[in-house]
Amino acid sequence: MSSFFDGLYSGRVADLRPSPIREMLHLVRRPGVISFAGGMPDPEAFPVDLFYEAAGILKSQGKDVLQYGTTEGYGPLKDFLIHWTAPRMGRKLEHDEMLITAGSSQVSDLLCWALIDQDDLILIEEPSFLGVFLNMHNHGAKFLTVPCDDEGMMVDLIPEKVERAQKEGKKVKLCYTIANFHNPLGTTLSLERRKKLIEYAHRYGFAIMEDDPYGYVRFEGEHLPTLFSLDDRGVVVYAGSFSKILAPGTRVGWCCGSREIIRKMAIFKQGVDVCTSLVAQALVYEYCRLGHLDSFLPKIIEHYKKKRDAMEDAMREHLPLDLVHWVKPEGGYFYWVKMKGINSDELFKRAVDNQVAFVPGKAFYPNRDGGENELRLCYTFASPEQTQEGMKRLGEAMKGMAG
Repeated sequence: MSSFFDGLYSGRVADLRPSPIREMLHLVRRPGVISFAGGMPDPEAFPVDLFYEAAGILKSQGKDVLQYGTTEGYGPLKDFLIHWTAPRMGRKLEHDEMLITAGSSQVSDLLCWALIDQDDLILIEEPSFLGVFLNMHNHGAKFLTVPCDDEGMMVDLIPEKVERAQKEGKKVKLCYTIANFHNPLGTTLSLERRKKLIEYAHRYGFAIMEDDPYGYVRFEGEHLPTLFSLDDRGVVVYAGSFSKILAPGTRVGWCCGSREIIRKMAIFKQGVDVCTSLVAQALVYEYCRLGHLDSFLPKIIEHYKKKRDAMEDAMREHLPLDLVHWVKPEGGYFYWVKMKGINSDELFKRAVDNQVAFVPGKAFYPNRDGGENELRLCYTFASPEQTQEGMKRLGEAMKGMAG
């Protein structure tokens, strides 16, 4: 059926890609369905009372924080983050090396505005976080995908891929990576691979976006240096977020980078939303100033570790172990399951009929090529009891297909 807007749409509308996860929500929200689909925090882990205490800043400073704010971000929050992030950044940043954003997802949007022209290439892990690569696609980017193993992106494949693209006259401008507790893989990029990725960025002249929303949610294992801290030439833009360490409803994130790129991103942000909500920034700042971020974060980590352990145990008990493979994540939100001879789309239909849901793997492939025998499971939202029952149902569906 035609509409008034048919003759007015831009050329990019014809190639828009919606989020498969958002599109399937009507299925997984049905009563009785145990969902491992959406990557949502557990509301039981939200520090409601502590955040309410932080709302006192509206009474004491309301005339300031209810006003427009600067695009670059609320000064006191930036001061806090500069000190709090220094161990991960390798040093204390200057104010003009940081931009406060509407969540870390806005970082990729602003970076694309600053760097990406139509058909420019972005190096990206395969599979990867669809929320970011759908936005990059809508900016006109094309993807140069790099496969992954249990240690994350196989960075040694980058030189051959970049050199071939450059010989064809194509521009490789950016590499997008989730080095810690990857979404959807759950893997962590090794130190050796981190160093090589920085080396290749310097050699071939592409920037890196290091997306790190899960980096502070580590259950065990060694804290590895950020790509940002390993880089001495300013090619890395680091993205952080309060979504997983406080609550996603704040919609407050930040990014760090060279003064030059941060300034360009801030100018684009002026036209996108003027500034990140000053009320939200002030509430987050006060929560941090009162010491709640440091005191409550260990409780969030312990809460999700128990849920990770519950899923690990349930998977080992109920899934057909001869047909599946996964990496036990050391932090973050996700398991990535590879299956032998089981199609994830068909499994999804059977699983939903059996009142359990996940995300089929092909949703996470930027070029829509792969993932037919893979799936993502989020362990943070369901209770341990729901996880046990959900894995039982999922295992039954898998065994029914294998049989």
